[in-house]
Amino acid sequence: MKFNQFSKVPTSYEQKLNELRKIKFINLKEDKLEPNQLYLRLLERYFCNFSTVEAKRTAISNLAANTETDLLTYLEKNQINSTVFYNVGMQLLGFENEVDFALDNPFEAMTKFNLPFTEKINTTAELISSWYDLLCTPTKKGQVLLDKLANFGFFTPFYTEKITEPLIFNGKAQPIFDTNKLIHEVVYVESEVDSDYDGKLDLIKVIITRPQATEYGMKTPTIFTASPYYLGTNDASADKLMHNVNKAISHKIPTNVTLEDLRKNDVQEKHSTAKKRTISKYTKQAQEKWEHLYTCSFNDYMLARGFSVVYSGGIGTLDSDGFRTCGDKNETLCSKDVVEWLTDDRVAFTDRTSNIAIKAWWSNKKVAMTGKSYLGTLATATATTGVKGLKTIISEAAISSWYDYYREGGLVLSPGGYPGEDADILTEECFSRKKNLGEFLKIKQSYAKALKQIAHDQDRETGNYNKFWDDRNYLKDVKNINCDIVMVHGLNDWNVKIKNVFNLFNALKSQKITKKLILHQGQHIYINNFQSIDFNEMMNLWLCNKLYDIDNKADQIIPDILVQDNTKESTWKTYKTWQAASFKKMYFDKQNLFSSPLHTKSIVKFKDYLPEEKFNYYNQNVNAWKKDIINVNSDTLKDNRLVFTTEKFKKPILLKGVAKIKLNISSSLDHGLISVKLVDLGKEKRLNASPTVLERKGLDLGYHWVEDDLVESKLNKTESDYKLITQAHLNLQNRHNNYSVDELEPNKLYDVTIETQPMFHKVLQGHQIGVFIYATDMEMTLRGNEENIYKVNLDKSSCYLPFED
Repeated sequence: MKFNQFSKVPTSYEQKLNELRKIKFINLKEDKLEPNQLYLRLLERYFCNFSTVEAKRTAISNLAANTETDLLTYLEKNQINSTVFYNVGMQLLGFENEVDFALDNPFEAMTKFNLPFTEKINTTAELISSWYDLLCTPTKKGQVLLDKLANFGFFTPFYTEKITEPLIFNGKAQPIFDTNKLIHEVVYVESEVDSDYDGKLDLIKVIITRPQATEYGMKTPTIFTASPYYLGTNDASADKLMHNVNKAISHKIPTNVTLEDLRKNDVQEKHSTAKKRTISKYTKQAQEKWEHLYTCSFNDYMLARGFSVVYSGGIGTLDSDGFRTCGDKNETLCSKDVVEWLTDDRVAFTDRTSNIAIKAWWSNKKVAMTGKSYLGTLATATATTGVKGLKTIISEAAISSWYDYYREGGLVLSPGGYPGEDADILTEECFSRKKNLGEFLKIKQSYAKALKQIAHDQDRETGNYNKFWDDRNYLKDVKNINCDIVMVHGLNDWNVKIKNVFNLFNALKSQKITKKLILHQGQHIYINNFQSIDFNEMMNLWLCNKLYDIDNKADQIIPDILVQDNTKESTWKTYKTWQAASFKKMYFDKQNLFSSPLHTKSIVKFKDYLPEEKFNYYNQNVNAWKKDIINVNSDTLKDNRLVFTTEKFKKPILLKGVAKIKLNISSSLDHGLISVKLVDLGKEKRLNASPTVLERKGLDLGYHWVEDDLVESKLNKTESDYKLITQAHLNLQNRHNNYSVDELEPNKLYDVTIETQPMFHKVLQGHQIGVFIYATDMEMTLRGNEENIYKVNLDKSSCYLPFED
């Protein structure tokens, strides 16, 4: 257990005193009281959930000052000091005596847990400063103490005041808004697209939750999450469309296509002649409330702190018009159009037929977009439009190019865990508009035609980058981004692979915006409920700066690159770069990687065929294949792979960025693929693949408000022999790029370079790096099970690893 704070704002004594007065912890002139007298008043206000002085005093007496005396008794005869202050502080923070800390020395545990403390507390000013800092200190659950107090009802006295601005403490907004009196409503934004070509601009259902304070004059910023999932999905019908992955790749006709060619030969797109609706009148009163739906817990956290929250499924979702298009410009524009309505640059209506317009009159015209996966993807896409009013996005596990989600290196590639899925499948899954059956019957045929076109254009036959994928590549429009960005991604995410955030991060280098990158060791997850990091607090700081213009130095305080350590629990470190400055060239021997050439002049081979029984077994048990392919002690797949290992490292090394594997390789057929995995070899207790739930519904996000599970990445209790670091896949006919095709003559050796997915991985002393080379990836590629023999000339092959000591 260790706590990492990256949101704490350095604060002067005068500012601390002023802020404590603002939140009503210290009254006027109380800073002139004696330390003990003020300390008792602070504690009485701390126990805000008790209504009488007697009950508060009882709660204070239940705190221990030291190993012999309760706090109330102690203060009657003794002066408060640093040791007693932090003995009490540790109890308030939720730590247990003789379990987490010792009353005779609280500082030892605080140092271990990385909690701040002051060594000397003798004067009233020192007490006030330390109390302020204690309120900003993480509790055992990771939330700061002031958040714990909020959950006790500390801020409820503000509910009766007509608040028109946020209450800022240590640079962050506090939960002074009554979440029992939130306003829930629905509007329909008129988009600029007609994605179903019915002659009408698509109306987009927008679901709004805003503080009651907006009714009496408060203008709030908006946190907008675009999610095609929230209004329902078509899992059953999508599953029926899943593509067969048990088929071989085939020989592709060589081409010499350039990016300019595929963009120049663009087929003229069909344009709608739809015109804007005629507004009958304006109103400030919405006519529709919204039903319960799944929400993002971070958005809920900010709702209590003076932010409005908006969700929209977008085109083709329930109660909206249009068709889903799986990431193309229509989906981007519809998200942009919601932002434009929030900034008074677009019209919305109270319903789908009356043409009664309604403005976002409660909005301060500043918007942030949040969300993970498809949600974060739409945030990234919207940012590339440069839309006015979008001040920042917090994109988590987001796609930056859809080709890098469903394809790789000229190969059809399934997202990890979803074999057979493709753009058409996701389109069908998210087309919740069909749940309005009466309406769907009218558009059924036109939707089927549109879906068929997607299935054709995505081109599962070649796996090449083409116009379809170029239309879904946001990287080429990064030059338009003018909002600040926080990017969050899991280093073990094989759904939205790490290349997506790496490429976006690098593409943004030339943009004059503030960029922040947070990399965790999880898979495809949110991290705002982690115990070890103050993610909610960081984003609170960030959004107050971007949307409320609070001068809290968020750009300077939040690290540029923050990475969770893969070898220890609860450890986060800051960095300045991702890609290592140089590569360490390694040379292949028959089973080893060496730092100097051996000139072995040997050719090794492996096959891409399994006996039918074994193939069928792995086909049904992909996890077994994933273990066997990188288990050096297993001979099950020894003929289907090459394994090369480094010597044991004499000191820890850090792998940062991409690695490059250069092979001189041949295929016995006129087509072929190559796959590579880099593996950390060495017996070790490693972080679990998924975070451990420490307490179900353990985090309160406001007073009598929503809850979230408390989680943390924990080391497995048993040792494992290996851990996948990264991987890569390449069609041998796409040796130079993913859009042009090279010839591949059987049994002819070719030079190819495979660039891995980026990494940020520490290899410990005594461990080795293993490079595993094989062909078919049972989890991700097509599974042809062909009798193909691959040969590698080791003398002309090498490996370039991004080492950093």
